[in-house]
Amino acid sequence: MIDVETFPIKTVGECKISSPLDKTSPFVTDESQILYEHDIVGVKKGIEENNKIYAFQKAGPREKIFFDPSWCKAAILTAGGICPGLNNVIKGLTETLKQVYGVPVVYGIPYGYAGLNPDLGYRPVILDELTVDGIHEQGGTILGSSRGQQDTDLMLETLMRMDINMLFCIGGDGTLRAAHDLAMAALKRDLNICVIGIPKTIDNDICYIDKTFGFETAVYATNPMITVAHNEAKGAPNGVGLIHVMGRDSGFIAAYSSLANPHINYCLVPEVKFTLEGEPDSFFPILHDRLKRRHHAVIIVAEGAGQELMKGERQVDKSGNLLNNNIGVFIREKMKEYFKKQNFEINIKYFDPTYLIRGIPANGTDAVFCLLLAQNAVHAAMAGKTDLLIGHWSDVFTHVPIEMATKQRKKIDPNGSLWRCVQMNIR
Repeated sequence: MIDVETFPIKTVGECKISSPLDKTSPFVTDESQILYEHDIVGVKKGIEENNKIYAFQKAGPREKIFFDPSWCKAAILTAGGICPGLNNVIKGLTETLKQVYGVPVVYGIPYGYAGLNPDLGYRPVILDELTVDGIHEQGGTILGSSRGQQDTDLMLETLMRMDINMLFCIGGDGTLRAAHDLAMAALKRDLNICVIGIPKTIDNDICYIDKTFGFETAVYATNPMITVAHNEAKGAPNGVGLIHVMGRDSGFIAAYSSLANPHINYCLVPEVKFTLEGEPDSFFPILHDRLKRRHHAVIIVAEGAGQELMKGERQVDKSGNLLNNNIGVFIREKMKEYFKKQNFEINIKYFDPTYLIRGIPANGTDAVFCLLLAQNAVHAAMAGKTDLLIGHWSDVFTHVPIEMATKQRKKIDPNGSLWRCVQMNIR
């Protein structure tokens, strides 16, 4: 007999209260599962190796819930770098909690986990329909954000003192790891506090998730910059447009932007190593050949690409992330040196839209995605589920254990179909 193994999701208790949602709502049971493997080859492999098929628990409203909404207090925080769509998620969470479930009190925690440290003096704000009206039109986050660790027990005591039943943590892998620690600490003390993560990373680098919010908006926003870089490159003899985009460890923005706008001639990402000169397949000789033939080129480089080419120590931010040296500026200066030695005139125009893109509002389809993430996060919390993030897999929203999703970062497979498509498209 084949065993279907669902990735385990923790709960704070048995669901005995009838949901306030209409009886015709599309309720989901815990037995509803979404296969991890997309194709039959992977399914067969799992069966052959250990007679198992792996699956996610499907997200969605439950007919029986754990919390009585009329007695609930919820809190929302955003942590890490800002990203398009943060305010959309805050709005979606607040309105679902209050309008769908009738939760009387929703707090906004200022400046991420720092807002749960009473020693820092930040005061929570009350979120309601009026407070969040129109915030989806703004970039950034109305709650503010911060990096850096806070003491888990201290934060848990703050949640207990505020009588909060559910905490929604919107952020990347560092934020989610802190959410995991909080959830585990609450379970250890047998507290009815649910901690739900909504994955936020503009780099699209969270594992076991098709995409994260903000990523699509980032690709859209990069498009006009590529067009401008192309116009600048063609407007000067041997013109080079060099665009530096986000992508600390994963080059998804650079890769997708290259596919979305075929003006890109070269795409440099962290997952694919390269050299600048000294070898037959080094980048600068290849670029030199193109400039002699076409007299212009457009290059896009992810921030984490080519870090091994630069000397010196790399610093660490407050969240423990290794900071990258600026590969865009490095390549620009090395390019000048190389072509000067070749006695070949070039005209470089350098573009760095990273912070411009981070702070813009989400586009239409990203905004819809944010709302659906928020709604499913509230459904999960109401059902007493904890230590999970809301994922998206095979076009279905899922429950993903936080610890599983944060063990490593999702990256481009250099031998996969995405990178192969990029290679076919650029020239």
